[in-house]
Amino acid sequence: MLSSLKDKKGSEKLQHPGVILMLLIAAVAMGYIIAKGGLLVALALLGLFPAIVFLNRLLTNPRVGIYTIIVFGFIAIGLTRYIPNIPFGLTIDGFLVLTYIAVFFRYFNEKISIEPIQRDLVYLSILWFGYSVLQLFNPEALSRTAWFYAMRGMSLYMLLLVPLGFMIFNRLRFMMTFLYLWGIFSILATLKGLQQLYLGLDYAEQHWMDTVGFVTHILFGELRVFSFFSDAGQFGAAQGAAGIVGFIIATNIHGQRNKIFFSIMALFGLWGMMISGTRGAMIVPMVGGITYILLRKNFKVIIIGSVLLSLIYVFFAYTYIGQGNSQVRRMRTAFRPEEDESYLVRLENRRVLATYLTNKPFGGGIGSAGDWGKRFSPQGFLAQIATDSWYVQIWAEQGIIGLILHLFVLSYIFLKGSYIIMFRLKEPELRGIIAALMAGFTGIMGASYGNGVLGQIPTGVLIYTSWVIIFISQQLEREYVYLRSKGMNPFSLKNNT
Repeated sequence: MLSSLKDKKGSEKLQHPGVILMLLIAAVAMGYIIAKGGLLVALALLGLFPAIVFLNRLLTNPRVGIYTIIVFGFIAIGLTRYIPNIPFGLTIDGFLVLTYIAVFFRYFNEKISIEPIQRDLVYLSILWFGYSVLQLFNPEALSRTAWFYAMRGMSLYMLLLVPLGFMIFNRLRFMMTFLYLWGIFSILATLKGLQQLYLGLDYAEQHWMDTVGFVTHILFGELRVFSFFSDAGQFGAAQGAAGIVGFIIATNIHGQRNKIFFSIMALFGLWGMMISGTRGAMIVPMVGGITYILLRKNFKVIIIGSVLLSLIYVFFAYTYIGQGNSQVRRMRTAFRPEEDESYLVRLENRRVLATYLTNKPFGGGIGSAGDWGKRFSPQGFLAQIATDSWYVQIWAEQGIIGLILHLFVLSYIFLKGSYIIMFRLKEPELRGIIAALMAGFTGIMGASYGNGVLGQIPTGVLIYTSWVIIFISQQLEREYVYLRSKGMNPFSLKNNT
């Protein structure tokens, strides 16, 4: 029976008696299960087929796992507003594990080379994660459960994504897929934000505002737009990064289709940043722009860029143009901290933390501050103090030693990445795209001074992937030159070299 089935092709297989019998048995079994289990079981079975197809694609092509992680990085937190009591944030962990399993099975009959992951960036990831593990033994820590939840964004995602990127995300077409996914979901995020601003919140968003978000997302009667992100601060910073990355790529990449897409990404990214009402997000395109200007090593560009950035600073710091617009008015306070009471409160909180941490060089333990601290150890001192800044959070939880180590890791990545872009890459088009990713990273570094954005999703996932692309950019350049020599478009998603 099986041998005769192998000889048939396509729809002919459905006419085979054995296949018809199996389909009948499956139909009867499913009908019985649905009759006993009801609607929920029917829906579960309905979702079973696409789940099987997805797992098949993932096991065949592990890069599907990385793309899925990027997508869920954008939408996971937003989904929790519509489907409560399900930890969608943990889906990132699940897909990371599945992707590693897929890599193992994909190369099961081949010897997996560890050469691609023998890189300084991987060693830095291990070093930073290792310090996080040592925090389990911090005598000041009040909750090991809080450590598990908080260290994921702090160091685990970096440890898992960076080696994975080096192993399987090392072609130009993968880079372009990553950039297009970033652009598409950034555009969708701003569209969602515009809906919230002009059409109003839907039922799930309104419930979230009524129970959680009203304290920080309604200021002077104005909504701070959060889209499908965790909060307005994360939304604003992420969109600022999308804006500067899209703008720089659009000015460097060839091809009308690519230019149009990344120009739209830039426009919607900056638009989303403005409507978020997040003052700290303003620093993302400014720091990113300065980074790009310096990486260009072009005196004319440096002069023009410096003039433009100076005009932007003067506009916000020394004029009242557009003051009637609530978004512009709130952005302007970032350039006038002496007029901002919340900024003065932050300074006072940092003075309090400095006193508390005087004899605690390893901090109060990962997860002891911020939302995790309020959830798992509300009686702790750090749970009572708003950290706001990503760097202040690391300082509070991991001490001055942890802060120095973290700043060393970030500085190393910035300095080596800048060296590669300025002195190793020769092709202007590719160099511009890699410089855009560096600008996005430094912009997020700047925004992390005022908000805890670097370790949050989707920003962390986007930045860690950007690091991998920056560090393998010389390899990508060799592919770029080869494809150009063959008369092919290096930035086509269809290249199979």
